[in-house]
Amino acid sequence: MNINDILKERQKWFEWKNIKPIYETINQWKTYLTSQNGKWKINNIKISDTIEINVNIDEKKMQNIEKIAKSLKPWRKGPFKINDLFIDTEWRSYIKWNIIKPHLNLEGKDVLDVGCNNGYYMFRMLEMNPKSITGFDPSALFNLQFDFINSFIKSNIEYKLLGVEHVPHYEKKFDTIFCLGVLYHRPDPVTMLKELKAGLKPNSEVILDTLIIEGDDEMALCPIRYQKMKNVYFIPTLKALYNWIEKAKFKEIEFLGKRYTDLTEQRKTDWIEGESLNNFLTEDLSKTVEGYPPPLRVYLKLKN
Repeated sequence: MNINDILKERQKWFEWKNIKPIYETINQWKTYLTSQNGKWKINNIKISDTIEINVNIDEKKMQNIEKIAKSLKPWRKGPFKINDLFIDTEWRSYIKWNIIKPHLNLEGKDVLDVGCNNGYYMFRMLEMNPKSITGFDPSALFNLQFDFINSFIKSNIEYKLLGVEHVPHYEKKFDTIFCLGVLYHRPDPVTMLKELKAGLKPNSEVILDTLIIEGDDEMALCPIRYQKMKNVYFIPTLKALYNWIEKAKFKEIEFLGKRYTDLTEQRKTDWIEGESLNNFLTEDLSKTVEGYPPPLRVYLKLKN
């Protein structure tokens, strides 16, 4: 597998009819920022639950920023704030981050985020001073959202239009790999766990977040649809998940926590299009619309 050839081919995704106008606008915006030579000043960047960017810019340019941000909908992960513009994303992603953050030590480490979306979690990692941060996500739109936010933050984060299947073949190995909300979208979860392990340096770790169902048996739900999603393959009990992890030859599992997804964490806002969690659950929120248990996430640290 030639990763460079894959990346070169995927650059063509920015030529898609629905993506090209946004891609060109983002590039124009970057060119404008470069041309300012320091005249255009970022007063403050605050990396916290809401990633806040304070910019010294006139009202006309601020209107342009808002126009670009709205063209990048739907915004899933966040939130972000640029001056008074609040990008109220579908997910309050800091709820998940604050569960796993106390268990992290990224100082001086090479970090990979698989399924990084628009980079919210990678921006949060900056405050921990890792040596490098790389993100994989095969989405041109999310890549452009990242580019837009990063045009202000100016980090050295690398964003690659790749997926978990490319991890074993990537030129670099990592100390910590994040894989948040990906496993249940893969038809072969054990193979995916092996792919993550193949991307690690010796004595390193994967931070895993995935859906589970309650139960004492070693079994998994295999739905046609789950929360109206067609691309959910298996949702295991915790025991079954641990079995998958053992089959993938990880040496140690550390339980970090679990949490039911609720309407404080995921909900419809003006920054997405279509439906959200309240549309995926019954009126009393006790089951999915298909009759399955509501979404329960577990957070684990896997050591190789």
